[in-house]
Amino acid sequence: MSFPGSTGPVLIADGGLATELEARGHDLSDALWSARLIAEAPEEIEAAHLAFFRAGAVIATTASYQASFEGFAAHGIERDEAAGLLRRGVEVARRARAEVSGDGRQRWVAASVGPYGAFLADGSEYRGRYGLSVDELRRWHRPRLEVLAEAGADLLALETVPDVDEARALVSLLEGTGTSAWLSYNVAGGHTRAGQPMSEAFAVAAGVPEIVAVGVNCCCPDDVPAAVATAHRVTGKPVIAYPNSGEGWDPARRDWTGPARYSAERARQWVAEGARVVGGCCRVGPAGIAELARAVR
Repeated sequence: MSFPGSTGPVLIADGGLATELEARGHDLSDALWSARLIAEAPEEIEAAHLAFFRAGAVIATTASYQASFEGFAAHGIERDEAAGLLRRGVEVARRARAEVSGDGRQRWVAASVGPYGAFLADGSEYRGRYGLSVDELRRWHRPRLEVLAEAGADLLALETVPDVDEARALVSLLEGTGTSAWLSYNVAGGHTRAGQPMSEAFAVAAGVPEIVAVGVNCCCPDDVPAAVATAHRVTGKPVIAYPNSGEGWDPARRDWTGPARYSAERARQWVAEGARVVGGCCRVGPAGIAELARAVR
């Protein structure tokens, strides 16, 4: 995949896929989250991708964030079927892209690779430090990553990573493969969610050609400018930023709390700090992406 360099047009990524699916009336409260609909209602996922494309996004991130072989197995889905569902998530996004392809704009499909904490479904992606070694994390991520790497997406989205150890595991699996990916951390207060300095976190990807962009996602918008500046300084790679609305997630109540801080106008600051790809995450729907596209362009 060809990402923009330090100059040129800014790309608009999509927003929260689960947010749009919930807005369409789907209950995503089980452990598989939006991944359940890959099996049960793929046409609804396609419609959500289309809504973001029509709002101005040029990147669709697949519904595989919370999908894993272990998670599917807990729902009685055997390994071969699970692999097929991972591939279907990419196919659905590609179909949505094909439906809007007549306008001549270039668009991309990014296969979401969520963190180990997403499989746990207990908010661990906001903490990191799972008690697993880098090698153990490599073994857990490898099967899903291999399937998604061959599923026909333009690149992988290694996203919401809370911990440098997990980033090392993911990046090492890609080194030398030629598979493109972006690496996006979940951060708070100038550190990863596990408490490591952002300069250390981004250095993991600095010399790895397979990592074509670095950045942050699913963090508070307040944390984006400093993270973008650090990512740009440490890696020299294109930087991606797609924070959530700024509301806090309460895993016990499974609900969002506090005020929203996401603003399309704030994206101008992210771009000024070096972001070349901007979008939204949880609680940012197509309307928010449309405002973002207008503000940035």
